[in-house]
Amino acid sequence: MADSDLLAEQQRAWRRALSSPRLLQLASQTRVGTTPHDVVARRGAFQLLRYRRETPATHAEPVLFCYALINRAYILDLQPDKSVVRRYLERGFEVYMIDWRPPTDADRGLTLDDYVCDSLADAAQLVLRDHGARRLHLLGYCMGGTMSALFTALEPQLIATLSLLAAPIDFAGQESLLNLWTDRKYFDVDAFIDTYGNCPAWFLQSCFLGMKPVQNLLEKNLSLYENMDDEAFVISYFALEHWINDNVPVAGATFRQFVRALYQDNQLMRGELRLRGQPVDLGRITCPVLLLTARNDHLVPPASTEAIRARVASTDVRSMVMDGGHVGLVVGRTAQKRVWPEATQWLAERSTTNREGRA
Repeated sequence: MADSDLLAEQQRAWRRALSSPRLLQLASQTRVGTTPHDVVARRGAFQLLRYRRETPATHAEPVLFCYALINRAYILDLQPDKSVVRRYLERGFEVYMIDWRPPTDADRGLTLDDYVCDSLADAAQLVLRDHGARRLHLLGYCMGGTMSALFTALEPQLIATLSLLAAPIDFAGQESLLNLWTDRKYFDVDAFIDTYGNCPAWFLQSCFLGMKPVQNLLEKNLSLYENMDDEAFVISYFALEHWINDNVPVAGATFRQFVRALYQDNQLMRGELRLRGQPVDLGRITCPVLLLTARNDHLVPPASTEAIRARVASTDVRSMVMDGGHVGLVVGRTAQKRVWPEATQWLAERSTTNREGRA
């Protein structure tokens, strides 16, 4: 190493050391989910957020975001420069988000039927009534994407377009550790839920951390050390850490059903899944479909999401894939610069012009 390089590294080490006292201050000051919004409804399992616009929407159909029942939905609005919500607002849409409430012990009996056929259905009807619209755009992320596909198959007349972001559809693959860990040969979901009632947040957190232990326990902390003198990096780091550690439990009956019916039996792809006695037929989905995936997704391999192509009756299906991982698909720089401008444009081209000038 040249003397100039050594001197530069020594100077950086000093800056990192001098920055240490500010870490706790930056951690306490970091804010997430900052896009202005109003809680427009509260129902049993969820509350509905409507994001404020400064100008009238240019598209008549509103957008409804459905996140997973794991972690918190503000990952879609993590920071102003890493906000999927803001990208859709900037494109001229009215934007709503389902903010799932953490289940209590009394909610352990809530099933996937309750979340899809009641809660998601209620949220959709609330949005449609609020706008006097017949259809809305539905975007689902991760498990929320699976739920969105189920709902669209059951109520296709309500959905103008379906956007699936890293959504597991085909559970037969073995690329993800989740598929291996939930195999009935290794995991007795009935005994687990009978013991705990709800799936504990700590269990989910340990599973996710254990999937990439070197990156989660070593590399990201080394990266923080290397960038302690970069305030923007530190704020971004703490924002993501806040979300990663903001785990919530999953209602026991829903967790049991999701593992048994989907991960273990792959009933959705086999055409055997029923909710409230109704068959969930993906062939009833005829609206335009957008599939967004990440090549290095360790939770949901792209092939799992792409499998819906073979089942839907839609003639307009677009795929977008990027380098990166499950979370990077939302907050990564490439996603914000390339994926979401293209995704929001895709939606705009399939929307009706707003002639009423609603604010």
